[in-house]
Amino acid sequence: MLTQSITILILVSIVGCILYGRRLIKTEKVDAVFGNPERAKGGTHWIIVGSSAILLVWLYYSWDIAKGFYPKSANELCQVAKVNESLLGLKYQFPIEEREFKSTSIIKIENKNLSKITNEIQNSQGINAQQKSTLIGFVNKTSQLIPLLTNENLMEMDTKIKIKEMTDELRLLSLNFQKKDYPFESTAEKNERQIAISEQGDWGITKIQSGTGSIENTIEVPLVPATNKGLKFHSAAEELTIINDKFFKLRNHNPQFKNSIKQLKEDIKTYRKNLSDADEVASDYAKDIVKIARRIEYASIYPPSALNEMQNAIVEFDNLQKVEQGGLRLVDIFLFPAGTIVSSGTSCSEQGSGRWLPKPSDTLNKFILMSKPSVGYKNIPLLWIDMMDVSKIIGFILPDWIADILPGDYPVHSSDGVVKQNFKGQVLKVVTGDFKLFKIPVPYGHIWDSFLRVFLGLVFGILIGVPLGLFMGLNRFAKGFFDPLIELYRPVPPLAWAPLIISVLGIDNTGKVFLLFMVSLSIMIISARAGASGTQLSKIHAAHSLGASKKQILRYVIFPNSLPEILTGIRVAVGMCWGTLVAAEFLAGTTGIGFVENVAKKYFQYEVIWITIFIMGMLGLLFDVTLRKIIDKTIPWRGKG
Repeated sequence: MLTQSITILILVSIVGCILYGRRLIKTEKVDAVFGNPERAKGGTHWIIVGSSAILLVWLYYSWDIAKGFYPKSANELCQVAKVNESLLGLKYQFPIEEREFKSTSIIKIENKNLSKITNEIQNSQGINAQQKSTLIGFVNKTSQLIPLLTNENLMEMDTKIKIKEMTDELRLLSLNFQKKDYPFESTAEKNERQIAISEQGDWGITKIQSGTGSIENTIEVPLVPATNKGLKFHSAAEELTIINDKFFKLRNHNPQFKNSIKQLKEDIKTYRKNLSDADEVASDYAKDIVKIARRIEYASIYPPSALNEMQNAIVEFDNLQKVEQGGLRLVDIFLFPAGTIVSSGTSCSEQGSGRWLPKPSDTLNKFILMSKPSVGYKNIPLLWIDMMDVSKIIGFILPDWIADILPGDYPVHSSDGVVKQNFKGQVLKVVTGDFKLFKIPVPYGHIWDSFLRVFLGLVFGILIGVPLGLFMGLNRFAKGFFDPLIELYRPVPPLAWAPLIISVLGIDNTGKVFLLFMVSLSIMIISARAGASGTQLSKIHAAHSLGASKKQILRYVIFPNSLPEILTGIRVAVGMCWGTLVAAEFLAGTTGIGFVENVAKKYFQYEVIWITIFIMGMLGLLFDVTLRKIIDKTIPWRGKG
């Protein structure tokens, strides 16, 4: 129901925003010339159209619209797929979807093989004339086996009866298949099926593994038919499977053929036994001839008109089952783009975009489960709130050496085994957070860990990179001294530094934050340097003429002029930091979005992978939108002077 409402809401939003945009174009001012930034401002309605279009494509190609509007369609298509799978083996023998009879194809192939081996024997230098004559005789006898199978007069009555029985079964199936009450299910069978339906769950259902806290798909497409139409196709598939098995066990072996091939095998066996070790080439040719004879023996070769009635019965049922699908065929065509539901053995699965593109509804459910502390991912939620005592925060901020520099000694236990605290001991408790105060809500989880790493790496990069970049843009010594160092490490990909930094600083947050600091540092230095060196000289001369000092020129002229470059550099650094963080968490880590994606990749958990991609995109967008607002508020003069 939720998917239906969201789909309708998206369609209404797209149409409404497009109509609003077209009406707005007619009423807004047109005096802004081309190239004026004012023409690009606003346009929230187009943002809604773009976002809605992306979500609509996701809903459509993940087959979530099909799941929302026709929740039983996958189960019904599964039963249809079972029928098609059973029919495929039978249709493969006839010129229905193939160009010719399977018998014809086999005969053409084996005749070509016999002709090829005849030429090889005649041109071979490793056998004498007598051996050539004997081997070619074997080839001729092998080629004479085929007419024994294709001659309708030699076909046994028992084989004809079995083919007719299978043909009658197919026609009876077609007759019953058209009846509404087919497959004539009893009350007990119906109750048993209802129990199985309730146990198998819905399309794409997910369950939580008890004890481990991990989440996995337990079923993709329900197998037990959940509708009357599905039951009809399921029962037909079972009958077709029986007929299919009977047909492939049947062989058109008449007495003449059996005697001929038996005699041929015995003659070749005797011939090979009498050959010496030096006649290995002749023995190999004789062995190849036997292989061809065995392929002819095990192939389904029949007279050209022996299977005509059976072919007609198969075509009749195939056309009938397509008609019986009714509206399901339209659902399959229009709501299952780039694939469908396929059957393989005892299971059905999604084949196409719906397989690797998870459904928004399933993704949302899994995201909610992964966000709960009781489930999480590897026992850690994606994002949750924990009540933390303020003392822990104080202990984290205050360095322990504050207690060490105080005069006096730390308390020592008495002979009674009692420790009496003194002032120095009390201070140590404060700086280590070993006391109780009051609790405040603090976020934690995979998302928070990744966010904090990026934020800290970015902050350190800004605090060091911006002053250094401004210094390099204003001072010849700074530019000459630091420029080679920056340009030496900047072109090196962050992943090249990751193994070294992680091995030196460890797999905890220190190594990852330092790696992100290195990434953001070079970007911020270059941005700040470009902003400082790009300041208009006329503005600096004007400030000098007004009596401004160096500090005032730096604060009121150079730094404001550099802000657009600096803030643009921050936007670039955010994207680089996110990409680097995920790679670092891939290499080493026990928490974070990259760690979650790495584990999910190993177990083919597509929903989890897409969740991590979406989270990274949303966090990056959050950073970027925040910076846009800061740019609009702090440097309104950008692009205007």
